[in-house]
Amino acid sequence: MTFIPGTEGFKGNARVILPGMSACVECTLDLYPPQITYPLCTIANTPRLPEHCIEYVKVVQWPKENPFRTLLDGDEPQHVSWIYEKSLERAAQFNIPGVTYRLVQGVVKNIIPAVASTNAVIAGICATEVFKIATSCCVPLNNYLVFNDVDGIYTYTYEAEKKENCLVCSLIPQTITVKDPTKMKLKEIYTLLTDSAQYRMKRPGLTTNINGKSKTLYLTALRCLEEKTRPNLSKTLEELGLSDGSEILVVDDTSPNTMIIRLKYLSGDVEMD
Repeated sequence: MTFIPGTEGFKGNARVILPGMSACVECTLDLYPPQITYPLCTIANTPRLPEHCIEYVKVVQWPKENPFRTLLDGDEPQHVSWIYEKSLERAAQFNIPGVTYRLVQGVVKNIIPAVASTNAVIAGICATEVFKIATSCCVPLNNYLVFNDVDGIYTYTYEAEKKENCLVCSLIPQTITVKDPTKMKLKEIYTLLTDSAQYRMKRPGLTTNINGKSKTLYLTALRCLEEKTRPNLSKTLEELGLSDGSEILVVDDTSPNTMIIRLKYLSGDVEMD
């Protein structure tokens, strides 16, 4: 059993995860908001916020000037001070107030300031759930709670449902629909796995089983194996001996489990189901 608290300013959440019974983190990953980014055209040409000035120094000026001949480290006071001074100069050029040392730290390290009262509420909820489960005195949280005290106090509990084809807590094969196996190459499947928002893999390794024999399609774990299997990326599925219903086993650093891909040949564009 796992308890996961989280706070962001005056907002927070708490959840209880029962392995195999309730939704895991991966099941609800698409509910999390994307990381805040700023368009380069805005921060370079028309900055309007102090964050734009700081981001410009971080993204453009630091790589160009490289004052300390090293990568930017948000935990190094000298680095943060340099960013702060340059951000003040740029903010003065555009008459933008609000650049502070603390804000610079937040932008450089993607930090949202914590609020003690929010942390205390979420910590109290988690402690209560631990007591409930340890003593079985009452029904525990099922299974996700949100808390908001930006404008008054609001809280709500709902059940986050398991995702049937979750990559972490489900072993259901993922289906790839193929238009033409004589034209589709293995590289297209590899690109789908790395670029898809659903999978976001880093360096997946692909193997399969043909006529009862294991076949390595592409592996990146070792350089020698990567060089030996690299030509397979430019081969079509038909050339590799993959037929309708064939299964590809995928391993990657982003998941402790092996994912199974099942090929489905039919008319239409290539899609991830």
